Amino acid sequence: MSRRIFEEEHIRSLSKGAGGSSYSIVLPKHLVRELKWREKQKLEVRKHGEGILITDWKE
Repeated sequence: MSRRIFEEEHIRSLSKGAGGSSYSIVLPKHLVRELKWREKQKLEVRKHGEGILITDWKE
């Protein structure tokens, strides 16, 4: 895989959700499968330094 394709695979656009009160990012299918996440699974999103950390939500 060339470097440019690899970099583009990791570039995602931020989209405003319906109603304008939230935003969304589409994750690569292979990454979701690797993490064994499922549709409608609850995830925890936290600010981590200059970025965000997304983890499986534990009750």
